[in-house]
Parts: sequence; structure tokens; C-alpha cells
Amino acid sequence: MSGVVLCIGGLDSSGGAGVLRDSATVHALGGTARVAVTAVTAQSDHAVTAVHAVPPKVVTEQIDIAGPVSAVKIGMLGTVGIVEAVAATLPRAPCVLDPVLMSSSGHMLLDDPGVTALLERLLPKVDLLTPNVPELAALARRLGVPEGDHGACVERLLQRGCGAVLVKGGHAQGTASVDHLYRRDIPVVAFTAPRIDATLRGTGCRLASAIAVHIAQGASLVDAITAAKHHVHGELVLARGVATQPRS
Repeated sequence: MSGVVLCIGGLDSSGGAGVLRDSATVHALGGTARVAVTAVTAQSDHAVTAVHAVPPKVVTEQIDIAGPVSAVKIGMLGTVGIVEAVAATLPRAPCVLDPVLMSSSGHMLLDDPGVTALLERLLPKVDLLTPNVPELAALARRLGVPEGDHGACVERLLQRGCGAVLVKGGHAQGTASVDHLYRRDIPVVAFTAPRIDATLRGTGCRLASAIAVHIAQGASLVDAITAAKHHVHGELVLARGVATQPRS
């Protein structure tokens, strides 16, 4: 089943993020997407106005009926029941988890018990976690680690069974966007791209699903991240070009 990615996450009515964005990314990179929807949301670039969680049993059924896949990408989970359902039914395939805790407009997308279950039940089954800096800070608070101590937080996440952690640098300052890959007993690997002055919601979805499809197609973790970062950089360049075009 080379190139088949199961995308687990929320349905964003705007198409900017969630499984619609995951599916578009997977198909753009030559893969095949299958989805398991965890929540139906009404949202735009500016607000989330409604969230309807899918019953955990229905999430389980979607995962089971998807059949064999080559990789899994997980995004929004929403509730503790859904986290536990996903952890119990994950296919035997490399898994990339984008820890969606809050929307870009500030709406909470995973309840407190869900965060605990994510760390205790799901994280040990994940091959790559892809938090941005605010998400890492939120996880640090839950783990009792000082927010600014990224190294200590990553170490705690690895100790809990996560295979690797990619800390995204999009929220940092500077002329370059630098992501750092942490693994056990392996030197940290940095992935650098020029910072683009553009706003594009769903970059985390794009990156994680792009990594997943490249892994599904046989790439190593480092090569998959390199290719995925290049893809997202290209999307940001396109977004900047659209934003700067004069209106007719």
C-alpha cells in the first residue's frame, strides 16, 4: 500500500486546515488519502464558530474500514474519548502526530483530559510529533517543565515513548525558519528555509501530512522532513504572491 496515508482529524469547513487540507497535500505529492473525521467544525481564517465531535465509536469504525495504509497523520482529536479510540485502533504503520491543541484564532480544540490521554496513551505509539513553539510550551506546562526549556520538554516527550520530535520554528524570530529534529542518542538535525512574509493557515497540517506521504512512499525520516519543508516553503511563496497581486 505504498503512498496510502490515513489522515485522522477535524473537518474544517473553510478547507484551510484539517483533513481537507491533509487530503489535498497527500494528493498533490502523489499519494492516496483516506480519512477518519474526528470532528465537524464551522470556521474561517478568523474564528471557530462551532465544533461537533464525532462519537468515538464512529471514529473507530472509520479507522478500521480504511484498511491497510503506509502511514498515518493525526491532527485534531477534540476529546479524551476520541484520543483513546484512536490510540486503541491505530494501524501498524508509521505515525505522524501534529498536536492540534488550539486553532489559530485561539479556540481550544482538545480538552484537558484529552491532552493527558494524548501524552499517556497515544504518544508512545507515535513515530514523529510535530509541535510548534506554543504547542510545545503547552505540553511543557502539562509535563511540569519550564516553558522556555525546550530541551527538557523534548527529553520528557522522548522518555514517554515518542520516536522523534520535530520542533517547528515558524513562530520564532529571524530571517530563517528553522525546525529541529530530536531523537534518542542521535545528534539534533536542523532544517532551514528562508522566512516568508506571508500568512497561510494550515501550515502545520501541510507539513505533517507531507512528511507522512513521503514516509509512505519510502523516504527516510530526515529526507521526508526535508521534502515536506520544501513543499510548505513553496506554498508560502505562492501565498505571498497572491497577497501582493493588485486587485482588479
